[in-house]
Amino acid sequence: MQKEIIFDKLWNNYTAQNPSVKKVYDLFKSEGEEVLNDHIAFRTYNDPRISVDVLARPFLKAGYEYKGDYQFEAKKLYAMHFEHKTDPLAPRVFISQLKVEEFSPVLQRHVKAVVDKIPVGTLESEGLIFAGNVWGTPSYEVYKKLRDESEYAGWLYVYGFCANHFTVSINHLKKFDTIQKVNQALKDNGFLMNDSGGEIKGTPEELLEQSSIKSEIISIRFQEGTFEIPGCYYEFAKRYPDADGKLYSGFIAKSADKIFESTDFYKKD
Repeated sequence: MQKEIIFDKLWNNYTAQNPSVKKVYDLFKSEGEEVLNDHIAFRTYNDPRISVDVLARPFLKAGYEYKGDYQFEAKKLYAMHFEHKTDPLAPRVFISQLKVEEFSPVLQRHVKAVVDKIPVGTLESEGLIFAGNVWGTPSYEVYKKLRDESEYAGWLYVYGFCANHFTVSINHLKKFDTIQKVNQALKDNGFLMNDSGGEIKGTPEELLEQSSIKSEIISIRFQEGTFEIPGCYYEFAKRYPDADGKLYSGFIAKSADKIFESTDFYKKD
């Protein structure tokens, strides 16, 4: 599958479910900006049937290669990032997975139960990354139990396989050429910023600055009824050149740790 087809399908699913991210995109376009994607991210559990290695397969076939890995001790996550071998403008791909064995037996049982429900054909398909929730209508009680241990685990249980976020490359914006200008424009237009660890994660000295809006609250049908929970979010990244003049292309774990919290549960005012 060509990378353009992959990203178009992921983008269409992402914006259909989360209308606010399309509003952000449209905001930049209305200002004459060209919106390029710095990276896209996925979440999964570290069950070998759906691990990072499994989700990476369609990207590797589309010309991507492994570039780095990251540990998130507090959130009990491991992640890898991939870049396209020949196209420097192709979005980076960031895939993380929850270290399920480091959680309670209750969480481990729930995760195993949902993964066991995934049809073999889906597990072996390149379409797994688009498949969403492939284990059936979620239970709100299970969601809350998982969320009590890990916001990440609860979110993934509800949404399954999809783009957790896209990321605007500030380096390719003209009018909004700093992360401060981007954040101010978002706030001026009523978007809520993820301020965990500060609105701006990272510094020019670290060669990467990141920010994100909070996930919008969307209505999801659970077994017990319809409830409002956070969906997906939009991120913004500004990269800086290193001492050799080459633009930094990796990620900073302590910054990404706070970006993960963009999907943490909150209630609308």
